[in-house]
This record gives sequence, C-alpha cells and structure tokens, in this order.
Amino acid sequence: MPEPDKPRLILVEDDEKLSKVLCQYFSKHNYDTLAVLNGSEAPGIILKEKPDLVILDLMLPGKDGLTVCREIRPEFDGKIMMLTANDDDMDQVAALEMGVDDYVTKPIKPRVLLARLRMLLRRGAPKAGPAAEENIDKTKTAREKHFGQLHMHQPLRECHLGGEFIALTSGEFDLLWLLASSPDQIFSRDELTHAVRGIEYDGLDRTVDNRIASLRKKLGDSSQRPKRIVTVRGKGYLFVADQW
Repeated sequence: MPEPDKPRLILVEDDEKLSKVLCQYFSKHNYDTLAVLNGSEAPGIILKEKPDLVILDLMLPGKDGLTVCREIRPEFDGKIMMLTANDDDMDQVAALEMGVDDYVTKPIKPRVLLARLRMLLRRGAPKAGPAAEENIDKTKTAREKHFGQLHMHQPLRECHLGGEFIALTSGEFDLLWLLASSPDQIFSRDELTHAVRGIEYDGLDRTVDNRIASLRKKLGDSSQRPKRIVTVRGKGYLFVADQW
C-alpha cells in the first residue's frame, strides 16, 4: 500500500529503460509510481488506481496516448501529462482538447519533468503574474463569473455557455478564469505562461496559444476573426466582456 502522504503517479511508457529510470527518479523524490508499458492495459489500471497524476506517452502499443486519454477523462479528474517525441502543433491541440493538462516533448530531462509535474500537482486556482496581480486580487474571492450566456463556477470548475455544459481541461479552465478575472485587459504570453504554468515564457512555448485555440473552438469563437478571446498583435490576449 502506498504511503498516504506520497503523491501517486502512473507512468504509461513503452520504453522499459526510460520507464525504469523515471520510476526510480520519482521514487527517490518521494512519489509512489506505478509503471504501465502497454496502452491497452492503461485505462483499466488508471481508473482502478485513481492516481494524482498520469504521465502518458503519445505513441504506445495497443492504444495510443490520445485514445487512452479520451477513454479515461470522463471518469478521471486527476492531472494528465503527455510525453511525445513529436513536436507537431496539431498533436498538441488534439491532446489539449482531449483533456491533457500539460505536454512535454522528448528527449526528457528527469529534473525538468519533476519540476513540471510538481507544478501541475500544486496547480489549483490560477496564479496571476506580476502585472495582473492587482486586478486579480480584486476578484479572487469570487466563486462565479457571468458574462452574457457564459457562466463559470470556480469551486466546481464548471463552465456553461447558453445553458450547455462545456467540457474544459483543468488547464483550459485556469486560463479562461484568469482572462475573465480581468475582462478587457490585455495579458501578455509571458504573464499567461507564468500564471498558468508557473514558468517563464521562453519565446517558443506554444502551450498558451494552443489552449486559446482550443477554448475558441469549444466556446464557439471564430478562429479566423475571434470576438470573444481576441489576439492583440504583438501584445497578447484579451477577454472581451460584452461578446458572450
């Protein structure tokens, strides 16, 4: 039986050598880790064990990572981190739409991966970057937000649009809540990356951009001429309060 104070991880990775190295590394840092080598076995094990976080390789024998994610997400509310050797934006968008909370490209550095999963596990409500803190503090006690037909409930982490439930990943909800906390204010990519991922924007990370694209699709906003979550060229993104 795992110790109750240890975060529980399931690593789904078919490379046995890499799996062994990562499991040993996580165990050394006080994480209870279970390795799964086949995608076909992963959904049943994950739903039975209910870990705090799943580290899921994209390319797996039996079932690929996207299929595993799609099957478990309706019943699994823990965090999901996707690993892949492919840096294709379409794969990242598909993963985020299916419920992945973070996306890590191989080759993997165990120390960096550990920092990412620690950040993911302690992520709750979004934390604001320095430029946004004053405005976010004014609304941090709010439990719900209403903009036209958009309704967000922070404690339940639910989003409805026009009375219809919108299934958002944890990362998407955090990003939308942050933007909606200061409507009609521009957030830079640096501020958003720092706020929802806990790291500095390196100029290349597309996580925020991909989540914005996924939010627009799910919330009925145009990808070509968005009106609800607007791109301000050279500056960042803006939540438009009166377009919902």
